[in-house]
Amino acid sequence: MKLIKHITVGLAVLLSLSCGLSLADNFFTRGGVKSQSWVTAPRYSAGMAPDPVRLVNTAIVQVYAAKTYGWRGVFAVHPWIIYKGSGETAFTRYEVVGWRGNDVVQRNYALPDGLWFGSRPMLLVDQRGPGVDAMITQIEAAIRSYPYAQTYLSYPGPNSNTFLAHIGREVPALRLDLPANAIGKDYRSIGHPIGMSPTGSGWQISLLGLLGLSVGIEEGVELNVLGLDFGIDVKRPALRLPFIGRLGMTHTTVSDTSGQ
Repeated sequence: MKLIKHITVGLAVLLSLSCGLSLADNFFTRGGVKSQSWVTAPRYSAGMAPDPVRLVNTAIVQVYAAKTYGWRGVFAVHPWIIYKGSGETAFTRYEVVGWRGNDVVQRNYALPDGLWFGSRPMLLVDQRGPGVDAMITQIEAAIRSYPYAQTYLSYPGPNSNTFLAHIGREVPALRLDLPANAIGKDYRSIGHPIGMSPTGSGWQISLLGLLGLSVGIEEGVELNVLGLDFGIDVKRPALRLPFIGRLGMTHTTVSDTSGQ
């Protein structure tokens, strides 16, 4: 009984700490502005994406995530993927947007590295060079095979994080590790509760993204309770927590970009 009590208290402390950090981050990343609307919130380039013209001969894939708009930004992030093949001078961007009608998978909805309604994105994946053209072919096949292209539910999914998790499973070479606050990444249909984890590096059991467990090389061990993820990343030591995502070493998957 004492052990259960200590675990419960520990989880409550971590939950409170993570929520407080996320509240502070959500406030400061938006400059403390409370009056922004969907219309006025900035969506200009964050200046993070590489110059596709200068790197015309280099194939590039990047994945970004930014806090969702308004109060939801305390709880979750919105991710997207951009890519360009060798010889191309512009990026293509894909993501899921729930308010764009029946076809929720959107192409070039916003700038490649644009702020997400006021939130500056963080870079999760930066793959470049040899082998990336083949990866792009696999990514495009994964986009076409997304099973929820006409379905959207912000909680517990399927949503924008479910979409990127699907790509991660289908293209393990991407090494996409969505943060713990990517609510919806663990969504699995009731008929397929067991399968590959979102990173493509391990296995997962999940009941509609509300209760489950993921174990993998990239994500470590992660427990999902009502869409809130708690875990430990051993490869890059960090706590995986709801609200804030992770606490410890940062994680961005970067391929060898020497000389680029």
